[in-house]
Amino acid sequence: MNRRSKVGVMKVIVIGGGPAGMMAAITSAEQGNDVVLIEKNNVLGKKLSITGKGRCNITSSLNMDEFIKNTPGNGKFLYSAFNSFTNKDIINFIENQGIKTKIERGNRIFPVTDKAQDVVNCFIKKLKALNVSIRLNTVVKDILTDNNKAIGVRTNNETIKADKIILATGGKSYPLTGSTGDGYKFAKKLGHTITELKPSLVPLVTYEEELHTSLQGLSLKNVEIKLIDISKNKEIYNDFGEMLFTHFGVSGPIILSASSHLVRYKNIYELLKNKQIKLIIDFKPALRREKLDQRILRDFEEEKNKSFKNSLDKLLPQKLIPEIINKSNIAPNKQVNSITKEERENLLKTLKQFEVTIKDFRPIEDAIITAGGISIKEINPKTMESKIIKDLYFAGEIIDVDAYTGGFNLQIAYSTGYVAGN
Repeated sequence: MNRRSKVGVMKVIVIGGGPAGMMAAITSAEQGNDVVLIEKNNVLGKKLSITGKGRCNITSSLNMDEFIKNTPGNGKFLYSAFNSFTNKDIINFIENQGIKTKIERGNRIFPVTDKAQDVVNCFIKKLKALNVSIRLNTVVKDILTDNNKAIGVRTNNETIKADKIILATGGKSYPLTGSTGDGYKFAKKLGHTITELKPSLVPLVTYEEELHTSLQGLSLKNVEIKLIDISKNKEIYNDFGEMLFTHFGVSGPIILSASSHLVRYKNIYELLKNKQIKLIIDFKPALRREKLDQRILRDFEEEKNKSFKNSLDKLLPQKLIPEIINKSNIAPNKQVNSITKEERENLLKTLKQFEVTIKDFRPIEDAIITAGGISIKEINPKTMESKIIKDLYFAGEIIDVDAYTGGFNLQIAYSTGYVAGN
């Protein structure tokens, strides 16, 4: 049966209206195909509209070779996709829709308006210009196949026949945006292998008794962290940048990046259970130990008649002081001029090697990205077509690929969406 709506024009269904799905629909429509984009939410790009704290870190300005290095989850699989649609291509696409971009610290590219919704609107504007049929509030119930070939979908409203189907339903992170793992169920039913789903780019949980409640909400900009496996005295990861203390533990950019390494570390859940993973924070990485000691001595000299608890205002943010006092084992009311060298050593160690035990990852629902997904062994990297079901393609987070923070995961979405749509 010929399901082509016109001679030479293919009917293409894209399931999922995130960045991967929208890019796939746009690329396919640009080939002159009759494209239907199905989204179960009442809007397109719901998750995209909240990325980067609502600002949308569109991509990275790094060379495309660096993108593979920043994709610990099967980065090499993306070689062809990254070269088919690059960071320059997405920037040109956004700017051609009238939104200028800018580069910020860490090679991160944002819209100059600092509004993620403006990026979403670029996609919507292009979809409409290409006459893509957008079906919102539409839930796909089943992907229809015949002789291991995708032939259409059944939704909550109708059955739609198609020549090609692109599955871009996202992962399991942020379920409130519609990423509830539906695509994995479809793929599994059709014979695909789903590798273990884990949270990636996710905050970390610490033991309640180890962190003072005063730290909640404290954001720190220039700190250095290390994750250590104390069973082997091995450093798993180190980073420098911004972090945040929360009611459950720690978060912020460098913690999210650290979680990507931690989730892949051998026997990680067993090590967490046995309290073998330590987070070491250096609150003053710009100052070597001797320099920091001189700085503390100078502050103590100026505040010599004050108590210890009132002498750290120039050195530390107010919220951090009670915790530093607590961990340094110096009596809060002790006069500064009577603090011993040994006590000062304790203070230095607390500032440079603040130690916290990691208990767990936050749930996958709190993760920015899902690690795991449809096995890359069952997908053609040059076309994103299934090796099991003909005319079925995959794009975005549903595939077992994931990267660090910095715009890399969004680039995976555009690049795989472009290849699948092409």
